[in-house]
Amino acid sequence: MLQKEIQSICLFISSFLFLFCSTACGQTHQQNEVWLQAEHQAELNTVVLNNQSGLLPLKSLEATQIASVGFGNVYQPVLDSILNKYEKVATYNGDSYRAAVNLNALFDDLKFGNTLIITLTDAVVNDQKLIDFLTEVQSRKKLAVIYFGNGQNLAKLDKITAPLIWCSLNTPQSVTIAAEAVFGGIKVNNKLQRTFSAHYASGVGFSIDKVRLKYTVPEAVGLNADDLNKIDNIAREAIAEHATPSAVVLVVKDGNVIFNKAYGSHTYESTTPTKITDIYDLASVTKVSATTPTVMQLYDENKLQLDSTLKYYLAQTRAIADKKDIKLREVMLHQAGFVPFIPFYEKLKPGDHSTDSSALYTTKVADGYFLRKNYYHDVMWPEMLHSKVLTRGKYVYSDLSMYFMKEIVEGITSEPLDQYALEHFYKPLGMQTAGFNPRTRFSKDQIVPTENDTYFRKKLLEGYVHDQGAAMVGGVSGHAGLFASANDLAILYQTYLNRGTYGGVQYFKPETIDMFTAKQSDVSRRGLGFDRWDPESTTGYPSKQATPKTYGHTGYTGTCVWVDPQYNLVYIFLSNRVYPKVTDQLSTLRIRPRIQDAIYDAIKKSTPVN
Repeated sequence: MLQKEIQSICLFISSFLFLFCSTACGQTHQQNEVWLQAEHQAELNTVVLNNQSGLLPLKSLEATQIASVGFGNVYQPVLDSILNKYEKVATYNGDSYRAAVNLNALFDDLKFGNTLIITLTDAVVNDQKLIDFLTEVQSRKKLAVIYFGNGQNLAKLDKITAPLIWCSLNTPQSVTIAAEAVFGGIKVNNKLQRTFSAHYASGVGFSIDKVRLKYTVPEAVGLNADDLNKIDNIAREAIAEHATPSAVVLVVKDGNVIFNKAYGSHTYESTTPTKITDIYDLASVTKVSATTPTVMQLYDENKLQLDSTLKYYLAQTRAIADKKDIKLREVMLHQAGFVPFIPFYEKLKPGDHSTDSSALYTTKVADGYFLRKNYYHDVMWPEMLHSKVLTRGKYVYSDLSMYFMKEIVEGITSEPLDQYALEHFYKPLGMQTAGFNPRTRFSKDQIVPTENDTYFRKKLLEGYVHDQGAAMVGGVSGHAGLFASANDLAILYQTYLNRGTYGGVQYFKPETIDMFTAKQSDVSRRGLGFDRWDPESTTGYPSKQATPKTYGHTGYTGTCVWVDPQYNLVYIFLSNRVYPKVTDQLSTLRIRPRIQDAIYDAIKKSTPVN
C-alpha cells in the first residue's frame, strides 16, 4: 500500500514539473483556478521567522553558491525546481545521509555552498542529531530553513536562529510558495496566530516584499489559460511551414511568468525536443541585452556622456575628419552615418585562417576554424574606422554602431564587454545561461543550432555566434554574440520594466531607463539603443496591438524581446529561423507579431470594458 502511495506521489510530482515548469497554460482554466485556491491557502499559512538579519529574500546573487537539502519532504523536487528558476542551486538528498547516520559527510559535501536552504517536515523534526547539525551549519554558513508541519513542533526549532519559513501545509502549492519566498518572488507578511514557544510567540513574523519574478498560471493575473491557446497554433504553424524548427515563447504579466512553452525540435531532422531552458543565439538582441545596459550604467555613473564625441573616447578617431565629431547619442540612435555593415568574411585570404590553433592562429571562429592573431586589431577595426560616413542625422541601422560602442565602454571600464556584463548584470540578477561563447560553459545539447554555414565556416553552427563579424572577433561583439535562455531574458527585461530594480537592488536609475527606452529621435522611432513601436508601420510594428510605449529589439536568428509598460508586459520569442539556411518565412508569416497580438487579445478579453 505504501509503495502505491509513493508511486502516486511521484507521478503527481512528474506531472506537476512537466505542466508547471514547461507551460502554465498546459493546464485547463478550471485546474488553474483550483491550483490558485490551494496556493492562496498556502500563502495564508506561511510565516517568515528569525529574519532579523534580512537574509531573506536573497539579494544580489553574484557571490552566492546555493545548495538545497531536503529532509523528509516528498515534494522536494517541486521546491528545487522553483529554486532553480532564480539561481543555479545544487541539490542534495538529506534523507540518504540521515539513513546512513552520516550527517558529518553531508557537512563536508556542502563545503562549496555558502548559502544553504534546508527543508524539514514533521517526519524528521524530532531527530536531535539533525537539529544539532542545523545549529552547527548556521554558525558556519548563511542558512535558511523551510519547515512544513505542525506548529506544535516549532518549539523543537528554538535553537534555530537562522531565517525560518514555516508553513503548516505540505503540498505542491506550499513548497512553491516557500521557494518563491526565499527569492522574493512573492510578498509574505503573515504573523504567528498563537504562541508555540517563548521564541515563536503570537504576533511574531517578518515581511518579505516581492522583488523578483513569480512563476504561476495566467489566472493569477486575471487571464484565462484557454485564451492563450492561440499561441500554440501559431508556433506550430511556424514549424510546419519551416519558418523555424524550434521556438520558445515566454510571457511575463505584472511581474509573473504566466506562459513559458517550448515547441519543435532543435533541427528539422533532430529527435531532440526543444526545452524552455535551451540556450539560443540572440543576434541583435545583444545590442540591448549587453552593450546598451553597460552604456546605461556608465551613464548613471557619469563615466559616459551621450553628447561627448568619438574623439574624446577613441583616440584614433581624432585624426579621422568624418568620425571625430560624431556624438555618442548619434551612434546609439543609428544616426552617425555609418554604413550598415561590412562583409569582412568575404575579404579573408588563405593565410588569414587555419584549421588548427597555434600561436599565430588564436581566434576561434568555430570548431576547426581559427583566425590569425590580431586580425580584428590589424584589419577589421582599421577598416571600420576609415569606412565611409553616409549622411549624418539620417536613420541608417548599422551594426558598426555597436562595434564602436563596445570599444568605448571597454575603454572606460578597462574590462572586456562580456566580462563586465557577466559581473555587473547576469550573475547578480541570477541569469544562469546568459553570456558570450556558451560552448565554454555548456554542452552542445543545451544550445540550439543556428545555420548550417555552407559559405564561410563550412559547418553546422552549434554554440558559435551566427553573425560573421562577431565570430571573427572571437564571439564577443557589441552588436551580436550573446546567448541566453528565455528565462534569463525575462529577468533582465523585467528589470527594465521595473525601471532599473530587481531582487531589491537598483541596477539603473529610473530616469535613465525612461530616457533610453523612450523615443529620442526626430527622424526615426528609435530610443537610445532600443528599438520601439513604429507609428508609421502599415502592418503594425512590433505588432498591431502594441502600444506607443513599447520597446525592445529583434534578432536576425529569429528572436525578439518586447516590453510594453502600458500593459506591464514582457514578451519573449526565441527561435533558430536561420536553420538550415536563412529564410524569411518567420517574417512572411508574421509569426512573432501574431503571437504578440494573441497575448494582447487574451489580456483584453479578461479586462472588463468600462
